[in-house]
Amino acid sequence: MLARKAASTYGDNVKGADDQQERLDGYIAGYVDGEGSFSVTVNRNPTSRFKLQLVPELHVSQNGDRREVLDLIQKRLDCGYIKRNGRKDRVMVFVVRRRHDLLTKVIPYFERNSLISSKQKEFETFATVVRSMAAGDHLGELGFRHVLELGLSMNGNGRFRQVGWRSLVGHPESSETVRRTEKVSEDTVRAAWRHAEPIRNDSAS
Repeated sequence: MLARKAASTYGDNVKGADDQQERLDGYIAGYVDGEGSFSVTVNRNPTSRFKLQLVPELHVSQNGDRREVLDLIQKRLDCGYIKRNGRKDRVMVFVVRRRHDLLTKVIPYFERNSLISSKQKEFETFATVVRSMAAGDHLGELGFRHVLELGLSMNGNGRFRQVGWRSLVGHPESSETVRRTEKVSEDTVRAAWRHAEPIRNDSAS
């Protein structure tokens, strides 16, 4: 009888822990739906083949006096870092840029815990971009153009897509989605493109 009671208590505890974890995951998904963003930043990088680099990243913001929410999300996802949004800004931001973490932790987590707003579509595009880059699709010209188009479609619901491939490569300053950068991190397009074959000036470019 004692054994049955102990087993029942254990089962209740396990179920309670599972319910608590499920509630936590639901809370995090809802919070990211409201205060987070999945984006692909396009940076200038003169060392890369196409003079641009793509940086997929997850951002979640919160006022500094409620930073514990970001700490909770960071602990649950087991990746990323928290920083102040600006020197004089009280807003704190949780950021995940490391591609391996996006691929193995962030994307699977939000596939298990879907968003309910239109941001779900952005997440799905984001997941496609990250997986394409992990597979090396962006290392060739056509693949890079495709990933770039997907990334631009996420910014302002596509309002920068009209910038186009030629204007981005030839005049990066023409789009506010393009930022200057001086170095390449482990999570961005590698300078290995320096050794790739030059782009041909044909109709495909």
